[in-house]
Amino acid sequence: MTLQALWTAFYTIVLREIRRFTRIWPQTLLPPAVTMTLYFIIFGNLIGSRIGEMGGYDYMQFIVPGLIMMAVITNSYANVVSSFFSMKFQRSIEELLVSPVPNWTILAGYVAGGMARGLSIGLVVTLLSLAFTRLSIHSLPMVVVTVFLTSALFSLGGFINAMLATKFDDISIVPTFVLTPLTYLGGVFYSIDMLPGFWQGVSMANPILYMVNGFRFGILGVSDVNPFVSLGMILVFIVLLATIALRMLARGKGIRH
Repeated sequence: MTLQALWTAFYTIVLREIRRFTRIWPQTLLPPAVTMTLYFIIFGNLIGSRIGEMGGYDYMQFIVPGLIMMAVITNSYANVVSSFFSMKFQRSIEELLVSPVPNWTILAGYVAGGMARGLSIGLVVTLLSLAFTRLSIHSLPMVVVTVFLTSALFSLGGFINAMLATKFDDISIVPTFVLTPLTYLGGVFYSIDMLPGFWQGVSMANPILYMVNGFRFGILGVSDVNPFVSLGMILVFIVLLATIALRMLARGKGIRH
């Protein structure tokens, strides 16, 4: 395929994904905004006033980066897993697979679509947070790179989940039993310095810890882990998941029978 044809295929997939989640915005954009507002009110204002400072900042400021990242993670993942599985369920994905579009272009299109939704929600949550606290950017490059890479990583995770899923129940297992616990234990609401030594070591095995802390460093300038280690971990996971997703596409895993 020519470069123009590849771009057209990529652009078409991304545009369809964006139109999909914006068309049903009361289901895709509104609920996360409401949920995060409740987090700000309950954890930030009510509980945070009793906790005081954490990491040299008041509790509301401390949790905002984690809540923004949590919204980006869950929505990037959810967009791809639901969209691609729906294509599988309707058997319309087969038309795309028999076309001359390379697998990497298909994967890139769905990942970019997931990133569009995740980053959109992240922006909405950031704007909402300004009604509750004041944010100052410590390192804009770190903020941008971390949030983009994290969104791409979980879009890839959603794609793999959709490939493996055989029924609609399967696309909710990972978000419910894997993503949610890892996110809550990933330093969103606390610093791991508060934990005993053993549990600090256990927390270091949680990949979401690195993403949350990398983003928090970009916003506040504080982190429980080295921010460059955080970026390195995210990049390693992206390469790993992208390789797995491309191999699964090449084999038609969960698609060809």
